[in-house]
Amino acid sequence: MTELDPTARTAPHDGPADPRTEAFQGVREARRNELAEDYVELIAELIHEQGEARPVDIAARLGVKVPTVSKTLDRLARDGLITRAKYRSVFLTDTGRALAKECRRRHEIVLRFLISLGLDPETAERDAEGIEHHVSERTLALFAAFANRS
Repeated sequence: MTELDPTARTAPHDGPADPRTEAFQGVREARRNELAEDYVELIAELIHEQGEARPVDIAARLGVKVPTVSKTLDRLARDGLITRAKYRSVFLTDTGRALAKECRRRHEIVLRFLISLGLDPETAERDAEGIEHHVSERTLALFAAFANRS
């Protein structure tokens, strides 16, 4: 066929792949997981501090409305990270507890690293909250080694 179809898609690029492609994919994956990680980490904190995690408490801590929390909790339940009953507290499954523990570990390493660089604890806490979701295990290990030297 010699005519060009303006609606046809172009063929995939056969040249070398952009080295940033994997990085971009990793960032998108981290963003998808970030909300779930924040929720399970917060639920674990609330259970530790108050003996339970209620949607109203989750909403207050996150600064969102209860219906927003309910929608996210429905997703976390479908993903097997929490269990809950209507008008009841939220509980982490074994998988949810493992994820919360891993999130806390990553957060603590990033926090210690930032403080060891000289950042004030309040800023370090705020920045660690975002970095913890996007840093690789290799980089995290270097952060831990650096923080442990200080």
